[in-house]
Amino acid sequence: MQHNENKAFGLWSSVFLGIGSMVGAGIFIVVGQAGAIAGNLLTLSFVLAGIIALLCGYSLSKLATTYPSRGGIIEYLVHAYAEGAFSGALGILFYLSQLITTAAVAKSFGTYAATYLHGGVTPFHTNSFALLILGVFVLINLIGASFVAKAESTIVIIKLTALSAFTIAAMFFIKTSHLNPTNAPSMNHVFFALGLTFFAFQGFSVITNSVEDMENPKKIMLKSMILSVVLVGILYLAVSVAVFGTLSLPEIIQSKDFALAKAAQPIFGAIGFKIIAATALLATASAINATLYAITQISYTLAKEGTLPDVYERHIFHNTEGLIISALLIVPMILFLDLSQIASIAAIIVLLIQGFTHIGHLLKIKETHANIYLVSLAVLGTLGASGFAIYYTSQSIPHFTLYILLSFVIAFVLEMVLRVMKKRTIKQQVHR
Repeated sequence: MQHNENKAFGLWSSVFLGIGSMVGAGIFIVVGQAGAIAGNLLTLSFVLAGIIALLCGYSLSKLATTYPSRGGIIEYLVHAYAEGAFSGALGILFYLSQLITTAAVAKSFGTYAATYLHGGVTPFHTNSFALLILGVFVLINLIGASFVAKAESTIVIIKLTALSAFTIAAMFFIKTSHLNPTNAPSMNHVFFALGLTFFAFQGFSVITNSVEDMENPKKIMLKSMILSVVLVGILYLAVSVAVFGTLSLPEIIQSKDFALAKAAQPIFGAIGFKIIAATALLATASAINATLYAITQISYTLAKEGTLPDVYERHIFHNTEGLIISALLIVPMILFLDLSQIASIAAIIVLLIQGFTHIGHLLKIKETHANIYLVSLAVLGTLGASGFAIYYTSQSIPHFTLYILLSFVIAFVLEMVLRVMKKRTIKQQVHR
């Protein structure tokens, strides 16, 4: 068909979109934080998380080609659970969790950028850089999907090259004693770290939001999912081996937020920290770019289906007002929220929503023609990982389980308020 030549995303640009969203702040923070939990068994946690991500990717690919919509997971929830308050509340919760994740990634960018200033990392410097990068990528997304695809592909190539160079160089400095499993924590800690390691893969679902801008979804969607998760999985395994082979566990725990940059110091000297910090800036920038693209599609779909106000649907330049409103909602999150705790809640909520999505898929398995066993394993993987994450996090954050429940209640109340105010119910965009 002729119109396909105008589509923004082919196989590799879709893969790069997924990689760009996955290899964001996640790997730069997760290696240290999850490593502090699982020790040098972190590689095993990454393998399990990668398998769960592949299962989820398979399930989402089948849903995406059956219900091709910019809304991605939002659309699948509506089809699975009908046009009611439950699917509407989950849609709002998923949208809000994506906003929080973007705010946390922007804050991470601000933190790394502030390390280059003489004044060091201060709240003012961190917030200023976070708001600046948010503004830059709002402009890029206003230009349109084609420019997002080109920008993402370029950034991904640069940061993958830098991370690959680091891991290859690190292999010559590895101390095998650091990788000895005899001093590792118990196997339970591999599962406790699973919530964090899966979060490092989480961005793969962004690929489903590009389905309407994709050349041939039935041919490309599943391939791009598998390729992006496998390539990122190989990178994460190599990086975790490089970090744990270079630094001792106490050093990793001490510098867990900057463990990856710290690991570059024994190899490249003082300049190594700066190189990895610069790579972290690129990684967080491309994650913001990819996630903002997804948020725009989500808000547009929610507005079209009737959950969010109509203003999200109005067009500005090559995008919608949903992009501007979403960005304005992110600004106070950057300035006023404790994003380390809020991001933990958002990560687990996204895991739970993934679980609900795959449970919903089982209800529509005859329409999608997916393999019931693979979809069932995706359900077990996501709910299991979220269960371990909730149990472990609740040990350090009091009332954590209550915060999760409260988030669902707030989303349900918002859904009911919008229903009363707008006199609209959430609607399916794709009809079969």
